[in-house]
Amino acid sequence: MPMPSTGIIMLWLLSGIAIINSCVNGYDGSMMNGMQSLYQWQSYFNTPDGPTLGLLNAIFNAGGTVGVFFAPFVTDRLGRRWGIAIGSAIILVGVILQSAAQSIHQFIGGRFVIGYGLAISSNAAPILVAELAHPHFRGTITGLYNTQWALGSIIAAWVTFGTFSIDGQAAWRIPSAVQAAPSVILLIFLPLMPESPRWLVDKGKADQARAILGKLHGNGNPQDPLVNLEMEEIEEAIRFEREHEKVSYLELVATPGNRYRMFLGITVGLFSQWSGNGLISYYLFKVLDNIGITDSKTQLLINGGLSIYSWILANTGAFITDRMNRRPQFLASTIGMMLSFAALTAATGVYNEHGNAAAGIAVIVLIFVYSAAYSLAWTALTCLYPTEIMPYHIRAKGLAVSSLAVNLALFFNSYVNPIGLDNIGWKYYFVYVAWLPVEVITIFFFYKETKGRTLEELAVIFDGEAAAVHGNIGEGKGLHVDDEKASTEQIEKGSSENFEVAPINA
Repeated sequence: MPMPSTGIIMLWLLSGIAIINSCVNGYDGSMMNGMQSLYQWQSYFNTPDGPTLGLLNAIFNAGGTVGVFFAPFVTDRLGRRWGIAIGSAIILVGVILQSAAQSIHQFIGGRFVIGYGLAISSNAAPILVAELAHPHFRGTITGLYNTQWALGSIIAAWVTFGTFSIDGQAAWRIPSAVQAAPSVILLIFLPLMPESPRWLVDKGKADQARAILGKLHGNGNPQDPLVNLEMEEIEEAIRFEREHEKVSYLELVATPGNRYRMFLGITVGLFSQWSGNGLISYYLFKVLDNIGITDSKTQLLINGGLSIYSWILANTGAFITDRMNRRPQFLASTIGMMLSFAALTAATGVYNEHGNAAAGIAVIVLIFVYSAAYSLAWTALTCLYPTEIMPYHIRAKGLAVSSLAVNLALFFNSYVNPIGLDNIGWKYYFVYVAWLPVEVITIFFFYKETKGRTLEELAVIFDGEAAAVHGNIGEGKGLHVDDEKASTEQIEKGSSENFEVAPINA
């Protein structure tokens, strides 16, 4: 792997700024979990029941669903950096409304605005990270974007626990206000972030793009062989896309390759939320109620511990994305989720039917096992996989569609889960026990392997050799960063003479 040159170190630091955006989403789920354990919040809003509680969570995703349609316009027209800035500013407005709410309707309105702003910033931020990434680190650095969902969850869990003893409205207003912190950090440091080289090339600013790549990938040399090869591929790929693609939403389904991409992007979005994780992310307190753990302090401690645990494992998952192929990572994770969720359901049933204390303990253990299985792949790959399978001109729109699938799944789960839990209790878990095998089958038969190719070269997997960058991929000279085929020195120097294009495995 490349030695940490000045450019590589700077790239990681700059990407770390954009990655912070993901904290907002994770903070929200954990905060709402914590709120439901705070008697101060419950009392102020008259103990929301199933449908109202579902709406409180679902409205956040409704805002995200609406924002998804505006997000690609900002990302493609104004740039990735402006997308992050505009989305973050809208989030701040929503946080102010939420934390200062005098009624449940104002609280709901603030959550809608936060979701809307997050849809815009979350469209731009992972794309910027992926398009700035060094080819060797793309999987890890882009995968790390979504893992900070868990970091936001940690912060929210422990802020909520810290305000638990405050006897008054501040117990829930403080956690609500702290949700603004990631967006404030982004707006402060965003001027240091460079724009996407691919966006700059598309806007006729190739010299600026080369300077950025030279600084971050060429260790200060804009004529570095790696930079020259990247620029050649980017310019050729964008030229090819302009000649063959119309930049509209219809283009997302205009070709067999793009339809296949949309199928994968949508299923990734749906599977990332329809796997039973919605119960643990937003309704952990109800899951714990089902096994007799009703003490608020204990619930908050479990929520906080689970958040830290998930964050550690999610980062582990991100760091193995460039060492493990995508399909095996997806499959291992989803099979683990399927087995552990089935066992969790069985243990919950035993506890409820027979009052077996050991079964209750088993449920707690299995929640952590399930979270481990989910975190080791889905947290990192939910953003990474849809981002890397999309060619440049439909990347923002394609990611928006995948995000739309996420938000629709979250909206459904957030509204339906509490109603299902209220009506049939633990037996509602069987819905996900039946669904998880469908995910495993879909991944096994339809998901393509994408590891080891640049963003430009990945077009060949879906569009055939006609989409190969002329003079590079077609002639076997593309920038293929495969651990087994490229030495440390070759990647570091960017030498194009010894890179090989490995066969594409479906």
